[in-house]
Amino acid sequence: MTMKSILITGASAGMGKETAKKLVALGHRVYATARRVELMQDLADMGALTYEMDVTDPVQVANVVETIIRTHGPIDVLWNNAGYGLYGAVEDVPLDAARQQFEVNLFGLACVTRQVIPHMRKAGGGTIINTSSMGGKVYMPLGAWYHASKHALEGWSDSLRLDLKPFNIHVVVLEPGVIDTDWGGIMMDNMKKYSGSGLYAKVAEKIARATSQMYVKGGASKPSVIADTIARIVADKKPSTRYRVGALAKPLVWMRVFLGDRLFDKIIMLQLK
Repeated sequence: MTMKSILITGASAGMGKETAKKLVALGHRVYATARRVELMQDLADMGALTYEMDVTDPVQVANVVETIIRTHGPIDVLWNNAGYGLYGAVEDVPLDAARQQFEVNLFGLACVTRQVIPHMRKAGGGTIINTSSMGGKVYMPLGAWYHASKHALEGWSDSLRLDLKPFNIHVVVLEPGVIDTDWGGIMMDNMKKYSGSGLYAKVAEKIARATSQMYVKGGASKPSVIADTIARIVADKKPSTRYRVGALAKPLVWMRVFLGDRLFDKIIMLQLK
Protein backbone atom coordinates (compact mmCIF):
# COMPACT_ATOMS: atom_id res chain seq x y z
CA MET A 1 0.00 0.00 0.00
CA THR A 2 1.25 3.46 -0.93
CA MET A 3 1.31 5.99 1.90
CA LYS A 4 -0.88 9.01 1.18
CA SER A 5 -1.07 12.48 2.72
CA ILE A 6 -4.69 13.10 3.68
CA LEU A 7 -6.38 16.29 4.87
CA ILE A 8 -9.61 15.74 6.81
CA THR A 9 -12.07 18.41 7.92
CA GLY A 10 -14.46 17.77 10.81
CA ALA A 11 -12.09 15.30 12.45
CA SER A 12 -12.94 16.05 16.10
CA ALA A 13 -15.75 13.48 16.37
CA GLY A 14 -17.87 10.87 14.63
CA MET A 15 -17.01 9.72 11.13
CA GLY A 16 -14.06 12.08 10.83
CA LYS A 17 -12.33 10.93 13.99
CA GLU A 18 -13.01 7.23 13.42
CA THR A 19 -11.65 7.44 9.90
CA ALA A 20 -8.60 9.46 10.92
CA LYS A 21 -7.70 6.73 13.42
CA LYS A 22 -7.99 4.03 10.79
CA LEU A 23 -5.94 5.93 8.23
CA VAL A 24 -3.17 6.61 10.75
CA ALA A 25 -3.16 2.93 11.70
CA LEU A 26 -2.79 2.04 8.02
CA GLY A 27 0.34 4.16 7.81
CA HIS A 28 -0.98 7.26 6.07
CA ARG A 29 0.01 10.79 7.03
CA VAL A 30 -3.18 12.40 8.34
CA TYR A 31 -3.79 16.12 8.75
CA ALA A 32 -6.80 16.27 11.06
CA THR A 33 -8.62 19.60 11.26
CA ALA A 34 -11.57 20.93 13.25
CA ARG A 35 -12.72 24.02 15.10
CA ARG A 36 -12.08 22.33 18.46
CA VAL A 37 -8.49 21.16 18.23
CA GLU A 38 -8.50 20.06 21.89
CA LEU A 39 -10.92 17.26 20.96
CA MET A 40 -8.30 15.75 18.65
CA GLN A 41 -5.60 15.10 21.25
CA ASP A 42 -6.16 11.36 20.91
CA LEU A 43 -5.45 11.65 17.19
CA ALA A 44 -2.28 13.62 17.89
CA ASP A 45 -1.19 10.93 20.35
CA MET A 46 -1.61 8.34 17.58
CA GLY A 47 0.54 10.35 15.16
CA ALA A 48 -1.91 12.54 13.27
CA LEU A 49 -1.00 16.17 12.73
CA THR A 50 -3.83 18.31 14.13
CA TYR A 51 -4.80 21.85 13.16
CA GLU A 52 -7.47 24.24 14.33
CA MET A 53 -9.51 25.16 11.27
CA ASP A 54 -12.99 26.58 10.78
CA VAL A 55 -14.00 25.92 7.17
CA THR A 56 -16.02 29.15 7.13
CA ASP A 57 -12.90 31.25 7.87
CA PRO A 58 -11.07 31.75 4.53
CA VAL A 59 -7.96 33.21 6.15
CA GLN A 60 -7.60 30.33 8.57
CA VAL A 61 -8.21 27.79 5.80
CA ALA A 62 -5.54 29.36 3.59
CA ASN A 63 -3.04 29.47 6.44
CA VAL A 64 -3.54 25.82 7.37
CA VAL A 65 -3.29 24.54 3.79
CA GLU A 66 -0.19 26.63 3.08
CA THR A 67 1.43 25.47 6.33
CA ILE A 68 0.83 21.83 5.44
CA ILE A 69 2.19 22.22 1.90
CA ARG A 70 5.22 24.22 3.00
CA THR A 71 6.08 21.90 5.87
CA HIS A 72 5.13 18.46 4.60
CA GLY A 73 4.62 18.63 0.85
CA PRO A 74 1.66 17.80 -1.41
CA ILE A 75 -1.80 16.77 -0.19
CA ASP A 76 -2.81 13.57 -1.99
CA VAL A 77 -6.36 13.33 -0.65
CA LEU A 78 -8.78 15.96 0.65
CA TRP A 79 -11.78 14.64 2.55
CA ASN A 80 -14.33 17.42 3.01
CA ASN A 81 -16.19 15.93 5.97
CA ALA A 82 -17.23 18.92 8.11
CA GLY A 83 -20.96 19.54 8.16
CA TYR A 84 -24.13 19.42 10.26
CA GLY A 85 -27.90 19.09 9.92
CA LEU A 86 -30.27 22.03 10.24
CA TYR A 87 -33.88 20.90 10.56
CA GLY A 88 -36.95 23.03 11.13
CA ALA A 89 -39.84 24.33 9.04
CA VAL A 90 -38.88 26.81 6.33
CA GLU A 91 -41.01 29.54 7.90
CA ASP A 92 -39.58 28.88 11.38
CA VAL A 93 -35.85 28.82 10.57
CA PRO A 94 -34.31 32.33 10.38
CA LEU A 95 -32.60 33.03 7.09
CA ASP A 96 -29.33 33.73 8.93
CA ALA A 97 -29.40 30.17 10.27
CA ALA A 98 -30.21 28.84 6.79
CA ARG A 99 -27.30 30.78 5.32
CA GLN A 100 -24.99 29.33 7.96
CA GLN A 101 -26.09 25.83 6.92
CA PHE A 102 -24.88 26.60 3.40
CA GLU A 103 -21.75 28.34 4.69
CA VAL A 104 -20.62 25.13 6.38
CA ASN A 105 -22.05 22.40 4.14
CA LEU A 106 -21.26 24.02 0.79
CA PHE A 107 -19.30 27.27 0.79
CA GLY A 108 -16.88 26.26 3.56
CA LEU A 109 -16.24 23.00 1.73
CA ALA A 110 -15.67 24.98 -1.47
CA CYS A 111 -13.24 27.28 0.35
CA VAL A 112 -11.03 24.36 1.41
CA THR A 113 -11.27 22.75 -2.01
CA ARG A 114 -10.24 25.94 -3.82
CA GLN A 115 -7.13 26.17 -1.66
CA VAL A 116 -6.10 22.57 -2.34
CA ILE A 117 -6.82 22.30 -6.08
CA PRO A 118 -3.79 24.31 -7.34
CA HIS A 119 -1.42 22.21 -5.25
CA MET A 120 -2.95 18.93 -6.49
CA ARG A 121 -2.73 20.14 -10.07
CA LYS A 122 0.92 21.08 -9.60
CA ALA A 123 1.59 17.64 -8.09
CA GLY A 124 -0.02 15.90 -11.06
CA GLY A 125 -3.21 14.64 -9.46
CA GLY A 126 -5.11 13.76 -6.30
CA THR A 127 -8.48 12.81 -4.89
CA ILE A 128 -11.18 15.04 -3.40
CA ILE A 129 -13.90 13.33 -1.36
CA ASN A 130 -17.02 15.34 -0.54
CA THR A 131 -19.33 14.11 2.20
CA SER A 132 -22.86 14.53 0.96
CA SER A 133 -25.54 12.22 2.38
CA MET A 134 -28.39 10.02 1.28
CA GLY A 135 -30.10 13.32 2.07
CA GLY A 136 -28.50 14.68 -1.08
CA LYS A 137 -30.79 12.35 -3.06
CA VAL A 138 -33.91 12.20 -0.88
CA TYR A 139 -35.82 14.59 1.39
CA MET A 140 -37.70 14.59 4.68
CA PRO A 141 -40.27 16.86 6.38
CA LEU A 142 -38.74 19.89 8.13
CA GLY A 143 -35.42 19.22 6.40
CA ALA A 144 -35.63 21.77 3.57
CA TRP A 145 -32.46 23.71 4.38
CA TYR A 146 -30.31 20.67 5.16
CA HIS A 147 -31.43 18.73 2.10
CA ALA A 148 -31.05 21.81 -0.08
CA SER A 149 -27.41 22.13 1.01
CA LYS A 150 -26.69 18.48 0.22
CA HIS A 151 -28.56 18.52 -3.09
CA ALA A 152 -26.48 21.56 -4.02
CA LEU A 153 -23.29 19.76 -3.02
CA GLU A 154 -24.17 16.84 -5.30
CA GLY A 155 -24.47 19.07 -8.37
CA TRP A 156 -21.44 21.11 -7.38
CA SER A 157 -19.35 17.95 -7.04
CA ASP A 158 -20.49 16.55 -10.39
CA SER A 159 -19.47 19.71 -12.21
CA LEU A 160 -16.19 19.87 -10.29
CA ARG A 161 -15.44 16.30 -11.34
CA LEU A 162 -15.63 17.32 -15.01
CA ASP A 163 -13.58 20.47 -14.40
CA LEU A 164 -10.74 18.54 -12.77
CA LYS A 165 -10.72 15.42 -14.92
CA PRO A 166 -8.06 16.81 -17.32
CA PHE A 167 -5.74 17.31 -14.34
CA ASN A 168 -6.00 13.73 -13.02
CA ILE A 169 -7.86 14.93 -9.91
CA HIS A 170 -10.67 12.56 -8.92
CA VAL A 171 -13.84 13.92 -7.28
CA VAL A 172 -15.78 11.42 -5.19
CA VAL A 173 -19.16 11.89 -3.51
CA LEU A 174 -19.73 10.02 -0.25
CA GLU A 175 -23.42 9.46 0.57
CA PRO A 176 -23.74 8.07 4.11
CA GLY A 177 -27.01 6.70 5.43
CA VAL A 178 -27.87 6.70 9.13
CA ILE A 179 -24.57 6.61 11.04
CA ASP A 180 -24.24 6.37 14.82
CA THR A 181 -22.71 9.79 15.51
CA ASP A 182 -23.73 13.07 17.14
CA TRP A 183 -25.41 14.20 13.91
CA GLY A 184 -28.86 12.99 14.99
CA GLY A 185 -28.71 14.78 18.32
CA ILE A 186 -27.59 18.05 16.76
CA MET A 187 -30.29 17.79 14.10
CA MET A 188 -32.99 17.20 16.73
CA ASP A 189 -31.76 20.06 18.90
CA ASN A 190 -32.03 22.44 15.94
CA MET A 191 -35.45 21.10 14.99
CA LYS A 192 -36.83 21.50 18.52
CA LYS A 193 -35.29 24.96 18.78
CA TYR A 194 -37.05 26.27 15.69
CA SER A 195 -40.15 24.08 15.30
CA GLY A 196 -40.60 22.47 18.71
CA SER A 197 -43.70 24.57 19.31
CA GLY A 198 -46.32 26.07 17.03
CA LEU A 199 -47.80 24.72 13.82
CA TYR A 200 -45.11 22.11 13.19
CA ALA A 201 -44.64 20.85 16.76
CA LYS A 202 -46.43 17.53 16.20
CA VAL A 203 -44.40 16.74 13.09
CA ALA A 204 -41.17 17.69 14.88
CA GLU A 205 -42.09 15.41 17.79
CA LYS A 206 -42.75 12.48 15.45
CA ILE A 207 -39.48 12.99 13.59
CA ALA A 208 -37.57 13.22 16.87
CA ARG A 209 -39.19 10.04 18.15
CA ALA A 210 -38.52 8.11 14.95
CA THR A 211 -34.90 9.31 14.89
CA SER A 212 -34.32 8.38 18.52
CA GLN A 213 -35.79 4.92 17.99
CA MET A 214 -33.50 4.36 15.03
CA TYR A 215 -30.43 5.04 17.16
CA VAL A 216 -31.67 3.30 20.33
CA LYS A 217 -32.67 0.10 18.52
CA GLY A 218 -29.31 -0.18 16.81
CA GLY A 219 -30.59 0.75 13.37
CA ALA A 220 -27.71 3.11 12.71
CA SER A 221 -24.48 1.88 11.15
CA LYS A 222 -21.22 2.26 13.03
CA PRO A 223 -18.77 4.98 11.91
CA SER A 224 -16.36 2.17 11.03
CA VAL A 225 -18.46 1.62 7.88
CA ILE A 226 -17.40 5.08 6.72
CA ALA A 227 -13.79 4.57 7.84
CA ASP A 228 -13.56 1.37 5.78
CA THR A 229 -15.07 3.11 2.76
CA ILE A 230 -12.71 6.08 2.92
CA ALA A 231 -9.75 3.71 3.27
CA ARG A 232 -10.84 1.95 0.07
CA ILE A 233 -11.21 5.23 -1.80
CA VAL A 234 -7.76 6.36 -0.67
CA ALA A 235 -6.19 3.11 -1.86
CA ASP A 236 -7.98 3.04 -5.23
CA LYS A 237 -6.10 4.53 -8.18
CA LYS A 238 -9.42 5.07 -9.97
CA PRO A 239 -12.18 5.43 -7.35
CA SER A 240 -15.87 5.37 -8.23
CA THR A 241 -17.69 8.69 -8.48
CA ARG A 242 -20.11 7.78 -5.64
CA TYR A 243 -20.16 5.59 -2.55
CA ARG A 244 -23.56 5.09 -0.92
CA VAL A 245 -23.07 3.28 2.41
CA GLY A 246 -24.70 2.89 5.80
CA ALA A 247 -28.19 2.10 7.10
CA LEU A 248 -31.11 2.98 4.79
CA ALA A 249 -28.94 4.75 2.21
CA LYS A 250 -29.42 2.36 -0.69
CA PRO A 251 -33.10 1.42 -0.13
CA LEU A 252 -34.27 5.00 0.45
CA VAL A 253 -32.51 6.34 -2.64
CA TRP A 254 -33.85 3.40 -4.66
CA MET A 255 -37.41 4.24 -3.57
CA ARG A 256 -36.90 7.90 -4.40
CA VAL A 257 -35.65 7.12 -7.91
CA PHE A 258 -38.07 4.38 -8.91
CA LEU A 259 -41.33 5.08 -7.05
CA GLY A 260 -41.83 8.70 -8.05
CA ASP A 261 -42.67 11.78 -6.00
CA ARG A 262 -46.20 11.04 -4.81
CA LEU A 263 -45.59 7.47 -3.70
CA PHE A 264 -42.31 8.40 -2.00
CA ASP A 265 -44.08 11.27 -0.21
CA LYS A 266 -46.77 8.86 0.98
CA ILE A 267 -44.25 6.33 2.30
CA ILE A 268 -42.32 8.99 4.22
CA MET A 269 -45.42 10.50 5.79
CA LEU A 270 -46.73 7.07 6.80
CA GLN A 271 -43.63 6.66 8.96
CA LEU A 272 -44.69 9.72 10.97
CA LYS A 273 -48.20 8.59 11.89
